[in-house]
Amino acid sequence: MKKLIRKLSRVGHSAHYSRLRKDRSTTRRLQPPGTSKHVPAGHIPVYVGLEEAERFIVNAKLLHHPIFIELLNISAQEYGYDQSGVLKIPVHVPVFKRVLESVYLGQGQFSCLDEVVRSVCVPAS
Repeated sequence: MKKLIRKLSRVGHSAHYSRLRKDRSTTRRLQPPGTSKHVPAGHIPVYVGLEEAERFIVNAKLLHHPIFIELLNISAQEYGYDQSGVLKIPVHVPVFKRVLESVYLGQGQFSCLDEVVRSVCVPAS
């Protein structure tokens, strides 16, 4: 009996089996960040780009970051403060991705948006 209980306790451990059925939460986790149509609580959708916009899902806490405040000011200059619908930020997508990378990883390597732009747009030697 003790052997059977030991065997069952090993089999029951979550590391020893994998889920056979796909469910929505698994599918959602496999999508790249920021591409889901569902916007989780505490996040906002943002369209980024100059000609063709790409959709991102951004944590609302990031809107208080100094570089994001610069992005919001650029957006306000371009579209005004009374934008309806999704927030639009008129910067190149690679620049926005670099901002996200820096802020999410907590690197703090950039103190302003100009530094981010220069890091992305470095001419080839």
